Amino acid sequence: MQIPRNATLLRIFTGENDRCGHQPLYEAIVLKAREMHLGGATVLRGPMGFGHSSRLHTAKILRLSEDLPLVIEIVDSEEKIDAFLPVLDRMMSSGLVTLEKVQVLQYGTERTAPSAEPA
Repeated sequence: MQIPRNATLLRIFTGENDRCGHQPLYEAIVLKAREMHLGGATVLRGPMGFGHSSRLHTAKILRLSEDLPLVIEIVDSEEKIDAFLPVLDRMMSSGLVTLEKVQVLQYGTERTAPSAEPA
């Protein structure tokens, strides 16, 4: 699978407690992105954050939160991301979704052979 050099980054801000049916929302999003053959998805867990309600979610020892912030990032062509957005909209009831143009410098582990080393 290839991702074009000029691609789109889809970033989804949500919480650990958010659900899609009986499944954690972040898990449902990643599995759907895989099913739709998007280039890849990464879930990042934040130690602290707040959203539209201004309620603070933190992992501090004295105030353990079970609803820490999550960010899901997906990079692929603009067309594939655009096709995923209506599916994502049906999965989410709250959260923040952003898009930005990105340049892909490397995807995967295959590299061209290095140039000859000076002797």
